[in-house]
Amino acid sequence: MQMTLRWFGNGLDTVTLDQIRQIPGVVGVVPALHDLPAGEVWPLERLQALRDTVHAAGLTMECIESVNVSDDIKLGNATGQKHIQNYIESIRNCAAVGVKVICYNFMPVFDWTRTDMAMPLSDGSTCLCYDAKHVEGKSPEDIFRELSESGDFAMPGWEPFRIPTIKALFAAYKGVTADDLRANLKAFLDAITPVCEECGVKMAIHPDDPPWPIFGLPRILSTADDLRWLFSAVPSEMNGSTFCTGSFGAGSFNDLPAMIREFGPRIYFAHLRNVEQRPGWFNETAHLSSAGSLDMYAIVKALHDCAPHWVFVRPDHGRMLWGETARPGYGLYDRALGAAYLNGLFEAVEKGS
Repeated sequence: MQMTLRWFGNGLDTVTLDQIRQIPGVVGVVPALHDLPAGEVWPLERLQALRDTVHAAGLTMECIESVNVSDDIKLGNATGQKHIQNYIESIRNCAAVGVKVICYNFMPVFDWTRTDMAMPLSDGSTCLCYDAKHVEGKSPEDIFRELSESGDFAMPGWEPFRIPTIKALFAAYKGVTADDLRANLKAFLDAITPVCEECGVKMAIHPDDPPWPIFGLPRILSTADDLRWLFSAVPSEMNGSTFCTGSFGAGSFNDLPAMIREFGPRIYFAHLRNVEQRPGWFNETAHLSSAGSLDMYAIVKALHDCAPHWVFVRPDHGRMLWGETARPGYGLYDRALGAAYLNGLFEAVEKGS
């Protein structure tokens, strides 16, 4: 197990590499070239510069999050074919700087959905939250109308300047089924897997967030059955999972320790966080088990018992606390607490096994 922290880069992150280096047990960061649009090649020289910056701070850079997959690839269109060739070049360049695992997702339009970026908790901290009343039963047109009429409510990703792009994407996905999306994912993986095998880079797909359909968009990685399909469709060991407990765990229908025990050998990256589940609602919490609905000890024990010994782990979204101002979910303090807690769980499991 290698404990890491997501890092958005100098100028994009309020958290510095020097601060991350001081968190006990955190030995690496999971960065990306966030300014490059999905579909473009990640240049080798930029990856080398990023690696050198990270190494100079005494940290590793062996896992990337994310080399984003363009919607053209997800839609399986002609532009997507060019983007796949660009993706292959990015894989080769990542391998050249020592990257072992690439995290990505195959969610249409939005990588994730929340309805509140700063929901107050009883202890005075704030967290990310999803409340179905703002989403379910509404079409994209309903959201567009709410924005135009009041401007008081806008979910992340629905900022006014993005509306033309969002409208175009919804039009492009009209009529696209879950089977269509699965076929396009398989085609993508079939194209890149030989290069991954050649370079020794493993792909780790992130599950749907949340793990159910929204706005009529298809979802294909929300349950254990979805993972069974994925690993059957593309059996190569290069085809793996980013096991996000917050995403899978938002659905009470998922048994996370059981899923880890079934799919552990194909889990190459783990996002560990807790959530509180309610009907039509989930909010993120502090990492410890008693703060939410998930048994974090059982999750860590399953990872220890069943996942590869070198699996990359990071504490996922943290609360905002102690007056910190940062990118929602990605401040320093609560993720540092989360890393310390998770390292304690791993130590307890290892010494008790």
